[in-house]
Amino acid sequence: MSNSIIIGKLKIKPILFNFITEKVLPNSGVTGASFWSGLEKSLKQLMPKNQTLLAKRELLQQQQDDWHSKNPGPITDFFAYQNFLQKIGYLAADIPDFKINTQNLDVEIANIAGPQLVVPINNARYALNAANARWGSLYDALYGSDILAKKSEVAQGYDANHGAKVIKWGRNFLNQHFTLKNGDFNQITGFTIADKQLQISLKDGSNTQLNQPNQFSGYQGQETTPDAIILNNNGLHIIIKIDAKNQIGKTDPAHIADIHLEAALSTIMDCEDSVAAVNAAEKAAVYNNWLGLMNSDLSIKMQKSGKDIERKLNPDIAFSSPEGKASNLKGRSLMLIRNVGHLMMSDAILFNDQEIPEGIMDAFITILIAKHNLKTSNEGHKNSQFGSVYVVKPKMHGPEEVAFANEIFNHVEQVLNLPQNTVKIGIMDEERRTSANLKQCIHAVKDRVFFINTGFLDRTGDEIHTIMQAGPIITKAEMKNSDWIATYEARNVKIGLECGFKGRAQIGKGMWAMPDEMAAMMQQKIRHPKAGATTAWVPSPTAATLHATHYHQVNVAQVQSKITGSIPPLDNLLNIPVTQKNKLSQAQINQDLEMSAQSILGYVVRWIDQGIGCSKVPDINDIGLMEDRATLRISSQHIANWLHHDICSNQRVIDIMQKMAIKVDGQNKGDALYNNMSPNFENSIAYKAAIALVFEGMTQPSGYTEPLLHGMRRNLLAKQ
Repeated sequence: MSNSIIIGKLKIKPILFNFITEKVLPNSGVTGASFWSGLEKSLKQLMPKNQTLLAKRELLQQQQDDWHSKNPGPITDFFAYQNFLQKIGYLAADIPDFKINTQNLDVEIANIAGPQLVVPINNARYALNAANARWGSLYDALYGSDILAKKSEVAQGYDANHGAKVIKWGRNFLNQHFTLKNGDFNQITGFTIADKQLQISLKDGSNTQLNQPNQFSGYQGQETTPDAIILNNNGLHIIIKIDAKNQIGKTDPAHIADIHLEAALSTIMDCEDSVAAVNAAEKAAVYNNWLGLMNSDLSIKMQKSGKDIERKLNPDIAFSSPEGKASNLKGRSLMLIRNVGHLMMSDAILFNDQEIPEGIMDAFITILIAKHNLKTSNEGHKNSQFGSVYVVKPKMHGPEEVAFANEIFNHVEQVLNLPQNTVKIGIMDEERRTSANLKQCIHAVKDRVFFINTGFLDRTGDEIHTIMQAGPIITKAEMKNSDWIATYEARNVKIGLECGFKGRAQIGKGMWAMPDEMAAMMQQKIRHPKAGATTAWVPSPTAATLHATHYHQVNVAQVQSKITGSIPPLDNLLNIPVTQKNKLSQAQINQDLEMSAQSILGYVVRWIDQGIGCSKVPDINDIGLMEDRATLRISSQHIANWLHHDICSNQRVIDIMQKMAIKVDGQNKGDALYNNMSPNFENSIAYKAAIALVFEGMTQPSGYTEPLLHGMRRNLLAKQ
């Protein structure tokens, strides 16, 4: 490793060392000597444990491969199956009931239900948009989406007819959740504040008030002529904007110009699945954006509507309480940081000339950066009102690996001189061994856990890889309706509640992947709060605003209080989704192969060639889907399984991959930075990566795509 900075037994790439030395350590309260020596001592203890845990993953996989080869699915003797899994240590021993004891959690985590965004932190524009998506315009979200009939293609500029539908929808929203003693919001002509109460004027000249006066949180402007009215429902705020000069407000009897909703209560700033960062320079860029968010100085210059603008982080929102006292509403999402899991290694730092676990590097550096926001001398925006740092930890397999993450954070807190359990952990319930042992996983971090979240795609990818030898996997369409999926989702909520998450920590659900299909999202995603989930992932600020309306419709705390009955049995979760070869029609096989191949290629070509870890990728039907590595994992493992069980031939897969590569090339023809995969497939590293993900899928650790992707992109960068 040439030109490395050598400190003790560490060798650090200069670009990362300089970033930490010049930007991160100053004003952090941590000296360079203590940071690097602490990291070195921690790596000496942690790296062997990390390697042992990864080796156990492989051993458990081999033992299950052997068992499933001798006992092909579907499972009929669940007693024997569970005995086997317990014997090899895949299923952990039962533990007594307990309640989590996490302290100093912000209200967005513990008390308020609402949407959650996940964005690649290496994209500054996305990160800023997400942080600012705490508030969203309901009118804009409705006007620009497919929720209502499409606006006129003929109309120039503002379509007044379409706008009228938006306003009607907004009024209905207000009427549903902020009822009046007399009349409704379609009849109002104005607002005033008198005697600490909201007074509402109606068209007939009468006045009325809210049925629930405590829904009035305050106002902006003057009592007699307010500029905005702030209301609350189910812990969420809305702001009714009043502006007689506004294009909308001037035609409205009450001069209502817009309705702003409190939307993305929290945002996961992602260093993992949605990010392509394969070297020290790219990791430094990831960390730099996190530093900008923590210091409140991240900004970008861009053009919008032909004008140069600078996008910055929003300030808090000042208003007057009903009593006329100065108050504030948070202007930004609560920011969480998702670190890399235990698997991947990084050459940005070497210890004893060995690459170090990227997840350990992430923990030390992202939490060091977060210290900038924790300083008592920092009078700027506080991300956490209680001095907590929220780290989402993905891709952990079972309670031992969760306990190891807890040990990592103990080391970080000691080195950085932080009180124990300052760092909170979010458990991604996205691996089979974790969901089968979820209670034990939560127990391993019962003093710092703030969140559990299901992830259908990664969880399905791990399901396929784990039971690879058991038989042919059912189709993707059948998978979504399979018994284990419903059990998985229900157990996540039920176990979380039984472990004391109600009123203390988040229970989350996965992503809506179609950012242009908002009407469908509104119909389907309401099932998440109805299931007792306090948060669910959305792909955009617009989606967050619209999904926020679901949390006005559903009081999640009340739903959770009504959830009764026992935890769905483990047998249902372990009911493997395999079928018989002769039960798959050729049409089903072709359809799934083409969908999976197109999905793999559409994502990989941007990841390898352009370093884009998450973007809206057209699917086989040209519908834009938000894709990340979790999508890639399920598709590659699905084809690998069918290849192994002779559902399709190698040549058939190659033919389909080449056919879909041509389609993906066509879908990207407007991208000047795009490199075609066809017709010279052998010269396309991206195409080779896609092929490798399928044909080497069985040998990839836990079916993950990162090792191959990182290797291929590093090869590409080395040639540039």
